[in-house]
Amino acid sequence: MLVLASLYVVLYTGLCSAYVKQKGCNVYEGKWVYDESYPLFNSKKCPFIRKEFDCIKYGRSDDQYLKYRWQPNDCDLPRFDGVEFMRILKGKKVIFTGDSISLNQWQSLTCLLYTSSYGSNVTHEANESMSTVTFQDYGVSIAYFTSHYLVDIETEQFGRVLKLDSLKNGELWKQADVLIFNTWLWWYRRGIKQPGAEWNEPGVRNCSKETRPLTGSTYPTGVPLAAKVVKETLSSNISSSNSVHLLDITTLSQLRKDGHPSTSNGYKGMDCTHWCVAGVPDTWNHLLYAQLVQQQTELDPDYFSSDYM
Repeated sequence: MLVLASLYVVLYTGLCSAYVKQKGCNVYEGKWVYDESYPLFNSKKCPFIRKEFDCIKYGRSDDQYLKYRWQPNDCDLPRFDGVEFMRILKGKKVIFTGDSISLNQWQSLTCLLYTSSYGSNVTHEANESMSTVTFQDYGVSIAYFTSHYLVDIETEQFGRVLKLDSLKNGELWKQADVLIFNTWLWWYRRGIKQPGAEWNEPGVRNCSKETRPLTGSTYPTGVPLAAKVVKETLSSNISSSNSVHLLDITTLSQLRKDGHPSTSNGYKGMDCTHWCVAGVPDTWNHLLYAQLVQQQTELDPDYFSSDYM
């Protein structure tokens, strides 16, 4: 399955040849609701979180940002179950490919599954380009491959060149049963701006004092043009026989102005781009899980019980 996360991710999987849609419900249209049962894991007990994203460890004092759950307008998401996630993908390999936002999501998923497995029989391997956490009891590997632009960057006589027609790393990606792409930040870089203008908070220059999401289901300035291009490209180039799914997480993430590390990170710099772990990336993985559940249900209608929120 190929998953594009909009921020942007596409999921590719060899598990199923159908392009699966949540019947009668767009799970990406909804709102954030306060839920005391959240977060889905305790970040203090997860060994994989890098200092860029470990907000609690590096001084964030409020925890309300951890208490929000994504609620679709017309349906409920299946409750996240890390054990079922690993059962569905038993013996499979998941690769997140992209920039530091992919790293954000990879760290969230490894923490979710580590919590579900009680940290038992888990291994972690890393080299220059790839980090892999393997849950040995299920034979499930969750890997992160660094690729800022997805396409290749090569050094020529006159400097570094972005090769738009070259994907040498694609050979490695073929190892994946589920391949999740993200290449948002490096293609969409812009100059310094005041985010308060987008949040209807004139004069606000950063996210340091944000403790709650935006209300409602739409972002004040709308969907970025790049997100529209991704959707149009997929709709015109991906047939129903291809196992490709867009994790359309852009708008729901934009609403979470409270979910960024700010200065609560190991570098102490202002970061209003990445996300705290635990936090918003857990919802991206919850939606990934919902997609896998939907696929498994279509393959075997009797596989799951009706354990829903």
